[in-house]
Amino acid sequence: MMQHPFFNNKEILVIDQSPKNKNDRTWCFWEQQSGVFEEIVHHRWNQIDFFSDSFSARFDLAPYQYKMIRSIDFYNYVLQKANQKPNIHFKKTTVKAVVNDNENKTASVWADEEIYTADYVFNSITLKEHGLNTGKKSNNYYHLLQHFKGWLIETPSNFFDERIATFMDFRVSQQHGTTFFYMLPVAPDKALVEYTLFTENLLEQQEYDTSLKQYINEYLKHENYTITEQEFGIIPMTNSPFSKGEGRIVNIGTAGGQTKASSGFTFRFIQKHSDAIVNKLVNEKDPHKAASFTQQRFNLYDSVLLNILQNRKMGGDKIFAELFKKNPPQRVLKFLDNETNFSEELKIMGSVPTAIFFPAAINELLK
Repeated sequence: MMQHPFFNNKEILVIDQSPKNKNDRTWCFWEQQSGVFEEIVHHRWNQIDFFSDSFSARFDLAPYQYKMIRSIDFYNYVLQKANQKPNIHFKKTTVKAVVNDNENKTASVWADEEIYTADYVFNSITLKEHGLNTGKKSNNYYHLLQHFKGWLIETPSNFFDERIATFMDFRVSQQHGTTFFYMLPVAPDKALVEYTLFTENLLEQQEYDTSLKQYINEYLKHENYTITEQEFGIIPMTNSPFSKGEGRIVNIGTAGGQTKASSGFTFRFIQKHSDAIVNKLVNEKDPHKAASFTQQRFNLYDSVLLNILQNRKMGGDKIFAELFKKNPPQRVLKFLDNETNFSEELKIMGSVPTAIFFPAAINELLK
Protein backbone atom coordinates (compact mmCIF):
# COMPACT_ATOMS: atom_id res chain seq x y z
CA MET A 1 0.00 0.00 0.00
CA MET A 2 2.86 2.38 0.82
CA GLN A 3 4.19 1.98 -2.71
CA HIS A 4 1.02 3.26 -4.37
CA PRO A 5 -0.12 6.91 -4.23
CA PHE A 6 -3.77 5.77 -4.15
CA PHE A 7 -3.38 5.12 -0.40
CA ASN A 8 -1.67 8.40 0.49
CA ASN A 9 -4.95 9.95 1.67
CA LYS A 10 -6.22 6.79 3.39
CA GLU A 11 -5.87 6.40 7.15
CA ILE A 12 -4.20 3.05 7.82
CA LEU A 13 -3.93 1.47 11.27
CA VAL A 14 -1.77 -1.56 12.02
CA ILE A 15 -2.67 -3.44 15.21
CA ASP A 16 -0.26 -5.99 16.66
CA GLN A 17 0.32 -7.37 20.13
CA SER A 18 4.08 -7.61 19.47
CA PRO A 19 6.40 -4.59 19.28
CA LYS A 20 8.36 -6.23 16.41
CA ASN A 21 11.76 -5.40 17.88
CA LYS A 22 13.31 -8.90 17.94
CA ASN A 23 14.66 -11.26 15.32
CA ASP A 24 12.06 -13.94 16.02
CA ARG A 25 11.93 -15.78 12.67
CA THR A 26 13.61 -16.22 9.30
CA TRP A 27 11.98 -16.33 5.89
CA CYS A 28 13.54 -18.22 3.00
CA PHE A 29 12.25 -18.27 -0.55
CA TRP A 30 13.43 -18.31 -4.16
CA GLU A 31 13.02 -15.73 -6.89
CA GLN A 32 14.22 -15.24 -10.45
CA GLN A 33 14.21 -11.44 -10.34
CA SER A 34 14.77 -8.77 -7.74
CA GLY A 35 11.86 -8.63 -5.31
CA VAL A 36 10.23 -5.84 -3.35
CA PHE A 37 12.44 -6.61 -0.33
CA GLU A 38 15.67 -7.02 -2.28
CA GLU A 39 17.65 -4.48 -0.27
CA ILE A 40 17.11 -6.38 2.99
CA VAL A 41 17.98 -9.85 1.68
CA HIS A 42 20.40 -11.05 4.36
CA HIS A 43 22.01 -13.72 2.21
CA ARG A 44 21.48 -15.49 -1.09
CA TRP A 45 22.65 -18.76 -2.61
CA ASN A 46 23.04 -19.83 -6.22
CA GLN A 47 23.64 -23.48 -5.32
CA ILE A 48 21.85 -25.91 -3.03
CA ASP A 49 22.62 -29.37 -1.68
CA PHE A 50 19.99 -32.10 -1.39
CA PHE A 51 20.68 -35.19 0.74
CA SER A 52 18.78 -38.40 1.32
CA ASP A 53 19.69 -42.05 1.83
CA SER A 54 18.67 -42.87 -1.75
CA PHE A 55 19.76 -39.76 -3.67
CA SER A 56 22.00 -36.76 -3.03
CA ALA A 57 23.19 -34.00 -5.36
CA ARG A 58 24.34 -30.40 -5.64
CA PHE A 59 22.30 -28.17 -7.93
CA ASP A 60 22.82 -24.83 -9.65
CA LEU A 61 19.59 -22.85 -9.32
CA ALA A 62 19.98 -20.22 -12.07
CA PRO A 63 17.90 -18.33 -12.98
CA TYR A 64 16.60 -18.71 -9.41
CA GLN A 65 18.33 -17.51 -6.28
CA TYR A 66 17.54 -18.88 -2.84
CA LYS A 67 17.16 -15.91 -0.48
CA MET A 68 16.95 -15.29 3.24
CA ILE A 69 15.35 -12.37 5.06
CA ARG A 70 15.71 -11.94 8.82
CA SER A 71 12.53 -10.77 10.51
CA ILE A 72 14.23 -7.93 12.41
CA ASP A 73 15.48 -6.47 9.12
CA PHE A 74 11.99 -6.84 7.66
CA TYR A 75 10.34 -5.15 10.66
CA ASN A 76 12.85 -2.28 10.71
CA TYR A 77 12.56 -1.76 6.96
CA VAL A 78 8.76 -1.61 6.95
CA LEU A 79 8.56 0.51 10.11
CA GLN A 80 11.11 2.98 8.77
CA LYS A 81 9.12 3.36 5.55
CA ALA A 82 5.86 3.68 7.47
CA ASN A 83 7.27 6.38 9.77
CA GLN A 84 7.63 8.60 6.71
CA LYS A 85 3.89 8.33 6.07
CA PRO A 86 1.74 10.50 8.39
CA ASN A 87 -1.38 8.53 7.44
CA ILE A 88 -0.04 5.22 8.78
CA HIS A 89 -0.43 4.48 12.49
CA PHE A 90 0.58 1.61 14.76
CA LYS A 91 -1.12 0.35 17.88
CA LYS A 92 0.36 -2.28 20.20
CA THR A 93 -2.60 -4.10 21.72
CA THR A 94 -4.38 -7.45 21.66
CA VAL A 95 -7.25 -8.08 19.26
CA LYS A 96 -10.30 -9.59 20.97
CA ALA A 97 -12.65 -9.82 18.00
CA VAL A 98 -13.19 -8.69 14.41
CA VAL A 99 -16.80 -7.80 13.57
CA ASN A 100 -18.43 -7.20 10.19
CA ASP A 101 -21.12 -4.52 9.75
CA ASN A 102 -22.97 -5.30 6.52
CA GLU A 103 -25.46 -2.46 6.93
CA ASN A 104 -22.81 0.28 7.07
CA LYS A 105 -20.32 -1.55 4.86
CA THR A 106 -17.60 -1.36 7.49
CA ALA A 107 -15.81 -3.69 9.86
CA SER A 108 -14.55 -3.19 13.40
CA VAL A 109 -11.65 -4.48 15.44
CA TRP A 110 -12.32 -4.89 19.15
CA ALA A 111 -9.06 -4.50 21.04
CA ASP A 112 -8.22 -4.31 24.74
CA GLU A 113 -9.32 -0.72 25.22
CA GLU A 114 -10.85 0.53 22.00
CA ILE A 115 -13.02 -0.33 19.03
CA TYR A 116 -11.60 0.67 15.65
CA THR A 117 -13.85 0.90 12.59
CA ALA A 118 -12.68 0.94 8.98
CA ASP A 119 -13.83 0.46 5.40
CA TYR A 120 -11.80 -2.77 5.35
CA VAL A 121 -10.10 -4.92 7.96
CA PHE A 122 -7.29 -7.18 6.75
CA ASN A 123 -6.98 -9.98 9.28
CA SER A 124 -3.97 -12.29 9.63
CA ILE A 125 -4.91 -13.97 12.92
CA THR A 126 -5.02 -17.74 12.44
CA LEU A 127 -7.76 -19.73 14.11
CA LYS A 128 -6.94 -22.83 16.18
CA GLU A 129 -9.46 -24.86 14.20
CA HIS A 130 -7.06 -25.04 11.27
CA GLY A 131 -4.67 -27.27 13.12
CA LEU A 132 -2.14 -24.74 14.37
CA ASN A 133 -2.46 -26.14 17.88
CA THR A 134 -3.99 -29.54 17.16
CA GLY A 135 -3.23 -32.44 14.87
CA LYS A 136 -6.76 -33.72 14.42
CA LYS A 137 -7.67 -35.55 11.25
CA SER A 138 -11.22 -35.44 9.91
CA ASN A 139 -12.75 -37.74 7.31
CA ASN A 140 -12.32 -35.19 4.53
CA TYR A 141 -9.31 -33.12 5.57
CA TYR A 142 -5.78 -33.71 6.75
CA HIS A 143 -4.07 -31.78 9.52
CA LEU A 144 -0.32 -32.02 9.78
CA LEU A 145 1.95 -29.56 11.51
CA GLN A 146 5.20 -28.30 10.15
CA HIS A 147 7.21 -27.52 13.26
CA PHE A 148 10.80 -26.49 13.41
CA LYS A 149 13.52 -25.25 15.70
CA GLY A 150 16.63 -23.48 14.48
CA TRP A 151 19.95 -22.44 15.95
CA LEU A 152 22.13 -19.70 14.52
CA ILE A 153 25.56 -21.03 15.37
CA GLU A 154 28.95 -19.34 15.26
CA THR A 155 32.28 -21.14 15.04
CA PRO A 156 35.62 -19.75 16.33
CA SER A 157 37.17 -20.04 12.85
CA ASN A 158 35.95 -20.20 9.25
CA PHE A 159 34.12 -23.47 8.68
CA PHE A 160 31.17 -22.96 6.29
CA ASP A 161 30.98 -22.43 2.54
CA GLU A 162 28.58 -19.51 2.43
CA ARG A 163 27.98 -20.01 -1.31
CA ILE A 164 26.03 -23.27 -0.86
CA ALA A 165 22.84 -23.89 1.14
CA THR A 166 21.67 -27.28 2.32
CA PHE A 167 18.07 -27.16 1.09
CA MET A 168 16.95 -30.50 2.53
CA ASP A 169 18.88 -33.20 4.37
CA PHE A 170 16.79 -36.31 4.98
CA ARG A 171 19.66 -38.52 6.23
CA VAL A 172 18.19 -38.43 9.73
CA SER A 173 15.66 -40.61 11.53
CA GLN A 174 12.18 -40.57 9.98
CA GLN A 175 10.55 -42.25 13.00
CA HIS A 176 8.22 -39.30 13.71
CA GLY A 177 7.29 -38.77 10.06
CA THR A 178 8.83 -36.58 7.35
CA THR A 179 11.91 -35.10 8.99
CA PHE A 180 14.79 -33.10 7.55
CA PHE A 181 17.38 -30.48 8.36
CA TYR A 182 18.43 -27.48 6.38
CA MET A 183 21.63 -25.56 6.89
CA LEU A 184 22.05 -22.00 5.64
CA PRO A 185 25.55 -20.54 5.97
CA VAL A 186 25.45 -16.74 6.09
CA ALA A 187 29.17 -16.22 6.72
CA PRO A 188 32.28 -18.43 6.79
CA ASP A 189 31.85 -18.75 10.57
CA LYS A 190 28.07 -18.54 10.91
CA ALA A 191 25.09 -20.68 9.82
CA LEU A 192 21.42 -21.27 10.60
CA VAL A 193 20.76 -24.95 11.29
CA GLU A 194 17.07 -25.87 11.32
CA TYR A 195 15.34 -29.10 12.40
CA THR A 196 11.99 -29.52 10.59
CA LEU A 197 9.22 -32.11 10.86
CA PHE A 198 5.88 -32.72 9.12
CA THR A 199 3.92 -34.61 11.79
CA GLU A 200 0.62 -34.63 13.65
CA ASN A 201 2.10 -33.78 17.04
CA LEU A 202 4.82 -31.55 18.43
CA LEU A 203 7.90 -32.81 20.26
CA GLU A 204 9.20 -31.85 23.67
CA GLN A 205 11.56 -28.90 23.40
CA GLN A 206 14.44 -31.03 24.64
CA GLU A 207 13.99 -33.39 21.67
CA TYR A 208 14.53 -30.55 19.19
CA ASP A 209 17.69 -29.51 21.02
CA THR A 210 19.03 -33.06 21.19
CA SER A 211 18.45 -33.59 17.47
CA LEU A 212 20.07 -30.28 16.55
CA LYS A 213 23.14 -31.07 18.61
CA GLN A 214 23.36 -34.57 17.16
CA TYR A 215 23.08 -33.31 13.57
CA ILE A 216 25.79 -30.68 14.04
CA ASN A 217 28.12 -33.23 15.59
CA GLU A 218 27.42 -36.09 13.19
CA TYR A 219 26.83 -34.44 9.83
CA LEU A 220 28.52 -31.05 10.08
CA LYS A 221 31.24 -32.71 12.17
CA HIS A 222 31.75 -29.74 14.44
CA GLU A 223 31.55 -29.61 18.22
CA ASN A 224 33.03 -26.20 18.98
CA TYR A 225 30.33 -23.62 18.33
CA THR A 226 28.21 -21.00 20.09
CA ILE A 227 24.43 -20.66 19.73
CA THR A 228 23.83 -16.95 19.17
CA GLU A 229 20.09 -17.02 18.29
CA GLN A 230 17.21 -19.52 18.42
CA GLU A 231 13.86 -19.69 16.67
CA PHE A 232 10.85 -21.97 16.89
CA GLY A 233 7.75 -22.08 14.73
CA ILE A 234 4.61 -24.04 13.85
CA ILE A 235 2.87 -23.86 10.46
CA PRO A 236 -0.41 -25.64 9.66
CA MET A 237 -0.23 -28.08 6.74
CA THR A 238 -3.85 -28.79 5.96
CA ASN A 239 -6.24 -29.01 3.02
CA SER A 240 -9.04 -27.81 5.28
CA PRO A 241 -10.39 -24.66 3.57
CA PHE A 242 -9.53 -21.33 5.15
CA SER A 243 -12.13 -18.59 5.16
CA LYS A 244 -11.27 -15.71 2.85
CA GLY A 245 -13.29 -13.47 5.16
CA GLU A 246 -16.66 -11.88 4.59
CA GLY A 247 -18.08 -8.46 3.91
CA ARG A 248 -15.44 -5.91 4.84
CA ILE A 249 -13.17 -8.45 6.55
CA VAL A 250 -10.47 -9.85 4.28
CA ASN A 251 -8.29 -12.65 5.63
CA ILE A 252 -4.65 -12.56 4.59
CA GLY A 253 -1.52 -14.63 5.16
CA THR A 254 -1.92 -18.10 6.61
CA ALA A 255 -5.35 -17.07 7.95
CA GLY A 256 -6.41 -16.40 4.36
CA GLY A 257 -5.17 -19.71 3.02
CA GLN A 258 -1.87 -18.46 1.60
CA THR A 259 0.23 -21.24 3.14
CA LYS A 260 0.95 -24.06 0.69
CA ALA A 261 -0.63 -27.10 2.33
CA SER A 262 1.97 -29.64 1.24
CA SER A 263 5.11 -27.69 2.04
CA GLY A 264 4.30 -24.86 4.46
CA PHE A 265 5.85 -22.28 2.12
CA THR A 266 4.08 -18.97 2.70
CA PHE A 267 6.24 -15.88 2.17
CA ARG A 268 6.03 -15.58 -1.63
CA PHE A 269 2.35 -16.54 -1.71
CA ILE A 270 1.61 -13.71 0.72
CA GLN A 271 3.48 -11.19 -1.44
CA LYS A 272 1.62 -12.24 -4.58
CA HIS A 273 -1.74 -12.19 -2.78
CA SER A 274 -1.00 -8.74 -1.32
CA ASP A 275 -0.18 -7.41 -4.79
CA ALA A 276 -3.50 -8.73 -6.07
CA ILE A 277 -5.43 -7.16 -3.16
CA VAL A 278 -3.83 -3.76 -3.73
CA ASN A 279 -4.61 -3.98 -7.43
CA LYS A 280 -8.30 -4.59 -6.66
CA LEU A 281 -8.48 -1.72 -4.16
CA VAL A 282 -6.80 0.73 -6.52
CA ASN A 283 -9.31 -0.19 -9.21
CA GLU A 284 -12.19 0.07 -6.72
CA LYS A 285 -13.00 -3.62 -6.93
CA ASP A 286 -13.76 -6.21 -4.26
CA PRO A 287 -10.47 -7.33 -2.63
CA HIS A 288 -12.11 -10.68 -1.88
CA LYS A 289 -11.80 -11.36 -5.59
CA ALA A 290 -8.04 -10.98 -5.55
CA ALA A 291 -6.61 -14.05 -7.21
CA SER A 292 -5.56 -16.72 -4.76
CA PHE A 293 -2.20 -18.24 -5.57
CA THR A 294 -3.16 -21.66 -4.28
CA GLN A 295 -5.17 -22.57 -7.41
CA GLN A 296 -7.61 -25.46 -7.53
CA ARG A 297 -5.45 -28.03 -9.29
CA PHE A 298 -2.53 -27.29 -6.95
CA ASN A 299 -4.91 -27.76 -4.03
CA LEU A 300 -5.57 -31.25 -5.41
CA TYR A 301 -1.85 -31.98 -5.65
CA ASP A 302 -1.41 -30.78 -2.07
CA SER A 303 -4.29 -32.97 -0.86
CA VAL A 304 -2.80 -36.03 -2.55
CA LEU A 305 0.56 -35.47 -0.90
CA LEU A 306 -1.03 -34.88 2.52
CA ASN A 307 -3.05 -38.09 2.05
CA ILE A 308 0.16 -40.03 1.43
CA LEU A 309 2.16 -38.39 4.22
CA GLN A 310 -0.49 -38.60 6.92
CA ASN A 311 -1.35 -42.20 6.09
CA ARG A 312 2.36 -43.11 5.88
CA LYS A 313 1.98 -44.60 2.38
CA MET A 314 5.39 -43.23 1.39
CA GLY A 315 7.92 -41.19 3.32
CA GLY A 316 8.46 -37.56 2.48
CA ASP A 317 12.19 -38.28 2.23
CA LYS A 318 11.60 -40.71 -0.63
CA ILE A 319 9.07 -38.44 -2.37
CA PHE A 320 11.38 -35.42 -2.44
CA ALA A 321 14.31 -37.63 -3.43
CA GLU A 322 12.36 -38.83 -6.49
CA LEU A 323 11.36 -35.26 -7.40
CA PHE A 324 14.92 -33.93 -7.28
CA LYS A 325 16.38 -37.03 -8.92
CA LYS A 326 14.07 -36.98 -11.94
CA ASN A 327 13.53 -33.26 -12.49
CA PRO A 328 15.75 -30.19 -12.84
CA PRO A 329 15.58 -28.22 -9.58
CA GLN A 330 14.08 -25.24 -11.41
CA ARG A 331 11.01 -27.31 -12.29
CA VAL A 332 10.63 -28.50 -8.68
CA LEU A 333 10.88 -24.95 -7.33
CA LYS A 334 8.45 -23.67 -9.96
CA PHE A 335 6.02 -26.43 -8.99
CA LEU A 336 6.34 -25.60 -5.28
CA ASP A 337 5.52 -21.98 -6.21
CA ASN A 338 2.31 -23.10 -8.01
CA GLU A 339 3.67 -21.61 -11.24
CA THR A 340 4.11 -24.68 -13.47
CA ASN A 341 1.96 -25.40 -16.50
CA PHE A 342 0.12 -28.69 -16.93
CA SER A 343 2.83 -30.14 -19.18
CA GLU A 344 5.44 -29.52 -16.49
CA GLU A 345 3.12 -30.96 -13.85
CA LEU A 346 2.76 -34.18 -15.85
CA LYS A 347 6.54 -34.55 -15.68
CA ILE A 348 6.44 -33.97 -11.93
CA MET A 349 3.69 -36.57 -11.57
CA GLY A 350 5.69 -39.01 -13.65
CA SER A 351 8.52 -38.75 -11.11
CA VAL A 352 6.67 -40.46 -8.28
CA PRO A 353 5.32 -44.04 -7.99
CA THR A 354 2.00 -44.33 -9.82
CA ALA A 355 0.90 -47.27 -7.65
CA ILE A 356 0.97 -45.01 -4.61
CA PHE A 357 -0.05 -41.64 -6.00
CA PHE A 358 -2.80 -42.65 -8.44
CA PRO A 359 -5.10 -44.30 -5.82
CA ALA A 360 -4.55 -41.32 -3.51
CA ALA A 361 -5.47 -38.93 -6.32
CA ILE A 362 -8.64 -40.89 -7.13
CA ASN A 363 -9.53 -40.87 -3.43
CA GLU A 364 -9.16 -37.09 -3.21
CA LEU A 365 -11.08 -36.50 -6.46
CA LEU A 366 -13.99 -38.60 -5.20
CA LYS A 367 -14.16 -36.49 -2.04
